[in-house]
Parts: sequence; C-alpha cells; structure tokens
Amino acid sequence: MTTIKNYRWLIVVLLFSATTINYLDRQIIGLLKPLLEKEFEWTETDFARIVMAFTAAYAIGLLVSGGIIDRIGTKAGYTITIVIWSLAGMFHALARSVTGFSIARIGLGLGEAGNFPAAMKTVSEWFPSKERALATGIFNSGTSVGVVLALLVVPLILNYFGWQEVFWITGALGFIWLIFWLLFYTIPAKQKRLSAEEYHYITSGQDEIKMLESKHAIKWQRLFSFPQTWALITGKGLIDPIFWFFLFWLPSYFASTFSLDLTKPSLQLMIIYAATTVGSIGGGYFSSWLIKRGWPTLRARKASLLLFAALEVSIILAQFATSAWMAVGLISLAVAVHQAWATNVFTMASDMFPTEAVSSVVGIAGMAGAIGGILFPMLVGTLLDAYKAAGNLVGGYNLLFTLCGFTYLVSLTIIHLLTRKGEKVTLNQIQ
Repeated sequence: MTTIKNYRWLIVVLLFSATTINYLDRQIIGLLKPLLEKEFEWTETDFARIVMAFTAAYAIGLLVSGGIIDRIGTKAGYTITIVIWSLAGMFHALARSVTGFSIARIGLGLGEAGNFPAAMKTVSEWFPSKERALATGIFNSGTSVGVVLALLVVPLILNYFGWQEVFWITGALGFIWLIFWLLFYTIPAKQKRLSAEEYHYITSGQDEIKMLESKHAIKWQRLFSFPQTWALITGKGLIDPIFWFFLFWLPSYFASTFSLDLTKPSLQLMIIYAATTVGSIGGGYFSSWLIKRGWPTLRARKASLLLFAALEVSIILAQFATSAWMAVGLISLAVAVHQAWATNVFTMASDMFPTEAVSSVVGIAGMAGAIGGILFPMLVGTLLDAYKAAGNLVGGYNLLFTLCGFTYLVSLTIIHLLTRKGEKVTLNQIQ
C-alpha cells in the first residue's frame, strides 16, 4: 500500500470533521429556538430545561465514554459514539413537546459525549508532545466551524422545507463521516499508509513509545486521587458552562436585543463563531511556540491560560455596547479567547497523564463541565425570565456577561495551586 506523507494531519482532518458535525448538530436547537418557542409556546425556563436535559446526559456520557474508549480503542469508540448522536439528532424531528425534545437531547448528549475523549486519545496516539496543542487546536476549531455551518445550513433548509427536515438532513451527516473514518483510521503501529519515517517521528517525540493499542487496565477511581485530575475538573467545570451559554443563548440575545432575524443567514453570528476558530488554533500554536522556545510544557500551558484569562475580562464591556456590531466585536474576542483556553486545558490531559488514561481523564473533566452546564442554564433561565418580566431582558444578559468575565481568573488560580509541582502521573500509579 502506498504511504501518505504527513498522514497524522489527515487524522486531524477526520477529528476536525467529526467535531464540526458534533457542534452543527447541537447548535441547531439554539437557532430554531425563536421558531420553536412560538410554535410550542415555550418560556425561557422551558428552553433551559431542554438544554439541561442535554447537559445532564452529556455529563453521564462523558463519565462513561472515556473509560469505554480507553478499553475498546479509538476506532470502535468513535464509531459507536457518532452513530448514537447522529440517530438522536434525527429523532428531534419527531418531537412535539418539551418532554419530546428533552428525550431527543438526552440521546444527543449521550452520543456526543464521546467526541472529545476519543479525539484527545487519538491526538495522544498520533502526535509527539510538541505538536499536540496545535493538533488539538485544529480539531477543536471544528466547534466554531460547526456553529457557522449551522448558521448557513439551517436557514437554507428552512427556505425549502420545515424545521423537521433540518434535523433529518443534518443528522445524516455523521453516517457520511463514518465511511471515511472506517476506511482511513487505525493506530500508527497498524497503519500501512504511514511511512517508517513519520512513525519514528511520532513515537520518538512521545514520552512513551506505544507500539500497539494499549491493553493496560486502568483503576478509574484512582484518577480522583491526583491533584492533576482536579485541575482539569476545575478548568472544564467552571468554564465550559460559559461557552454553552454563548452557544445556546447568543442567537436569542441578538434577536431580542438587536432584532436579528434568525430565519436568514446571520453575518453577525457567523463572525462571532468564526472567531473561535482563530482562538482555537492560535491558542494551541501559542503554547506550542513557547515549548519550542524551551519553556517547560506545563509552564507554557499555564502562561497561556493566564494571558487568555486576562483577555476574557473584556466581555464585561459588552453591557455598554450600543450597536450590534460593537457587541459582535466584544463577544468575538470573548469566544475566541475561550477556545484558546479550552485548547490548552484539553492538551494538559495528555501532558499530565499517560496515553492509556487520557480518554478517562478527559471524560471526567468533561463531565465536570457538563455538570456546570446543567446548573448554569437554571440560573440563566430563571434570571432572564425575571428580567423579562421586569421589562429589562438586556439587563439580565449584562449581568451574565459580567459573571463570565471574571470566572477564568478564578479557575486559573485554582489550576495553578493544584499543579505547582508540575509532575506527570505515571502508568504504574493508576494500575
């Protein structure tokens, strides 16, 4: 079989594509919110319950999927997870009530939870340490591309069909991706399209050479005894809910505050979510650049997080925006910085843990983010309903922006205290 030069970057393309589909599928409910809340007479609290159903299932799915993927491997793990979430995405078309949509969101959350544990484990298998943050940044940029794609696809489908067809068509994309995954993916040691030179480059740049898919048994509960695990839990648990707020409520924010018509492609929202691509790749590049200049790996990651946390404070200025485009500029910076943060937190999992445990640790940390995503929508829904009743919905959003702005610095302080020794967990410690 003919070898392919730089095959590892083809693997990143697959991870990027899956992540794009993942966020396309989850974002549709936010874009259809104004239409569905009119048809089914939803309140903000009703919508919050639907979001919470997804995040609760996502939390459970992350808790389970990481360990499963570590046991059965990335190829089988990714296959199972994308089949589940694609079917669940299509089932939204059958829902006719808050309960029906919540059930569909539960299925979507359980399936989509496997994406990041599988992707991060793939990166740890296919990339040397110095390239992992960049590879993570590239595939993680699929989160923003998926949202931008949703902004284009949803109005286009609505122009010719109804909201049900939006779910049927987008849900089918996962099965198309699955064909390419099954054709092109396997671990480096078994990939015949991989050149000997590239294989040597990948393995010689890793902390431990993995000749075959790992079969080591991990004592999952032992992971909770390490401060490194709790650092990742903090980095995801406090910050993920903020991005989910941006993801699910920004369309409604612009519709209510600046009268944006979400039945048409929105340039404002496209710019905001496209900015996250710059942040994701740029954040990964920045910490990788510091490492190549001789910085210790963990120090480079935390220095990057400090910069991003400081920049994120700027979101509090959104409350003073007097036009849609002023808000676009401030929120674009905020979401870009968030993705730069997320990229480095994700990569810290492979920095601090052996490959055999990466999916499990990412799953645990992601679960923490999802739990935060359950609680935060309760606050958002209650707060916005209260401000709406008082005739000041914008004031509710302004308060939320202020809360979001300072959370990153709090999170970084805790992460730093938990990782001051800079140690890496060994395989022997978790067996």
